[in-house]
Amino acid sequence: MPFCRLRPGDVWKDSAMGHRIACVDACSADGIAALMGGERAQLAVHDPPYNLVAFEQQALDDYIAWCKGWIETTLQHLCDDASLYVWLGADQNNGFQPLPDFMVMMRSVSQLRPRSFITMRNQRGYGTQKNWMAVRQELLYYVRGNPSFSTQYTEIPKILRGYYKEVNGERKENLQRSRSKNIRPGNVWVDVQQVFYRMQENVAGCYAQKPLAAIDRIVSASSEAGDIVIDFFAHSGTTLLSCERLQRKCFTADIDPIYCEVAIRRLERFRQTELTGWQNGHPFEPELGDEVMAEEREDAPTNSEKGRQYSLF
Repeated sequence: MPFCRLRPGDVWKDSAMGHRIACVDACSADGIAALMGGERAQLAVHDPPYNLVAFEQQALDDYIAWCKGWIETTLQHLCDDASLYVWLGADQNNGFQPLPDFMVMMRSVSQLRPRSFITMRNQRGYGTQKNWMAVRQELLYYVRGNPSFSTQYTEIPKILRGYYKEVNGERKENLQRSRSKNIRPGNVWVDVQQVFYRMQENVAGCYAQKPLAAIDRIVSASSEAGDIVIDFFAHSGTTLLSCERLQRKCFTADIDPIYCEVAIRRLERFRQTELTGWQNGHPFEPELGDEVMAEEREDAPTNSEKGRQYSLF
């Protein structure tokens, strides 16, 4: 890891916006405490490895116990009124794990209550001619206390007419009463483009990278300008970049120094160029050039094969 600024235990602090990045384990109470520095967050957005195909796949019970560990560290640093979003997979070839067992585990977390089960539809999927194409990503939404929530709207126009209601003595149909000409996203998101290597926001090596538009929607809905947003699985740095664009402070972490460096470089690149990623380039071009990209694209797994993988080192 000769090109990484952080070593295990280090915390990088941004002087411009107050962001922080720590190279620590999400389950480490001391490591996360060092990241937080006594501050508490209004929102947590976590995208952990899914335990489907990774370099070290755990037994399901061990994986759920690990998840409970980072849920506990999260709760230690959330405000009394706060939101938690967790991206998690469901392997249709293995009992839809780990999603159902994670949801059962979360029932025992008395400080949180479920608010929604969101599905984001991918434009590209995987499967065979003998099964339905797998094109979904699962997002769980929990709250602690009574956090704020700001209604969001998509770019999809409303077309349904005919639902009438009397308002102040005047009979109006639904479009006349609406606050927007566009529909709200609901809990099935079909309007967010899945990230792939031809998109500007793509970060090579960060497989199953979440779209910036999806994280922007979460951050905009469940936090306000100046709030602290935490993400203990930095990966491609999308939550960090979203917070930068939306004027929030992001405190993020990753156990891998490579992903910590990727997050820092993505933030720096955005500030210098307003570019949100590298498209078909990669974060380590100054040191390694372009020769690694062909291998990256050939070896890239699908979204179902999420794990912390990087082939540059």
